[in-house]
Amino acid sequence: MNNKTSFSLIAPAKLNLFLHINARREDGYHELETLFTFLNFGDELYFELTTDGNISVDGDTKDIPLNDNLIYRAALLLQTHCKTSLGVKINLIKRLPMGGGVGGGSSDAASTLLALNKLWKLALNLETLAQLGLKLGADVPVFIQGQSAIAHGIGEKLHHVKLEQKWYCVVHPNQHVSTAKIFTHPDLKRDTPKIIGDWKHHTLSNDCEPLVKKLCPEVEKTLQWLLKYAPSKMTGTGSCCFVEFASQVQAQDVLENLPHTWQGFVASSTNISPAHTELTAIFDQ
Repeated sequence: MNNKTSFSLIAPAKLNLFLHINARREDGYHELETLFTFLNFGDELYFELTTDGNISVDGDTKDIPLNDNLIYRAALLLQTHCKTSLGVKINLIKRLPMGGGVGGGSSDAASTLLALNKLWKLALNLETLAQLGLKLGADVPVFIQGQSAIAHGIGEKLHHVKLEQKWYCVVHPNQHVSTAKIFTHPDLKRDTPKIIGDWKHHTLSNDCEPLVKKLCPEVEKTLQWLLKYAPSKMTGTGSCCFVEFASQVQAQDVLENLPHTWQGFVASSTNISPAHTELTAIFDQ
């Protein structure tokens, strides 16, 4: 049995390769269809087992109050659910922009649940962890399940798909876009018909993009600038935008020419979440 008491784990970025909003539900959530892919790039979380029952989160926490921190909330949720007396010290190295649409907070929460399930030897299955994760956010389950997928419902019904590996240059125009603000805005498009049959045969888009471009001109500027290199898209509710290539060299070329006012990174896509790959290497070696 593996008795590791400390290790680090990635919390990878995701991209929404398309995002269609089909309807608004009575509970305020939205029926949507979206295609998730994972990237080999993300935040890094360091976990150290404690036996005192305390949960601490340090590092790049951006002055977020502890009770609002998704990492802390995930750890507390799991600790309470399993009634464990164990605790943990968590340190965060933040690489993914907040309010960028690349899933940073949701991914941090999911990696915390995955890591503590191992560290505390709870032996919960992925389905149970995903159900817990849904309480923290609609995007958490896809990170828990850890496979590229089309999501339906509010994002929790997952149909796994295999995608060809691509290279992406992801650009953050240093703008924070509030997901809640976009999803509650009266001008958001909410009537895209559901996909029938193979999604590859449909015209795909991000229904949040027109509204975000209107509210945040810097996002539109970024999308326009990226068009010099390839068709540009926005992920999630923004503000990150991306272009897709077959090779790392092409993606790196975009990054090297990026205006100084923006930030970005280059990463390859993967059908299996790097968090799952790393956990397997740590605990099943």
